[in-house]
Amino acid sequence: MVVKERRTFLGVCLGALFAAGAGAIAYPVFRYLAPRHEAGNNSKVEIPESELTAGNAKYFEYQGKAAVLIRRNNGALVALSAVCTHLGCVVQWQKEKEEFLCPCHAGLFTADGTVISGPPPKPLEKLSFVVANGKVIIG
Repeated sequence: MVVKERRTFLGVCLGALFAAGAGAIAYPVFRYLAPRHEAGNNSKVEIPESELTAGNAKYFEYQGKAAVLIRRNNGALVALSAVCTHLGCVVQWQKEKEEFLCPCHAGLFTADGTVISGPPPKPLEKLSFVVANGKVIIG
């Protein structure tokens, strides 16, 4: 009788260990594949206008993705997604040329997000913004 109870106990322990291991593997895979909850979907980002000098870019996070606000040399403001439309790399602002360069496959975009060259199929997404009380409000 004692041998049968011991085997039953060890079988239960082994089953619990297997279930814990399967859960430890399945949970991260599920979290990776499941869509993100975007609690801040309607959030707005405020950037002081004084932080933007001519020709410079200000990177920030908007709705869980990289975004950029630039003040062109002519003074115009432009807010864009900083995510390349080819493979999702974050584009880099080239101040001297007033262009965005994608470091992954050398895609080039104008300051307003239009594709100049390279593999990107679409322009960078434009973000809506307003300027009020010395602040640029994106969203």
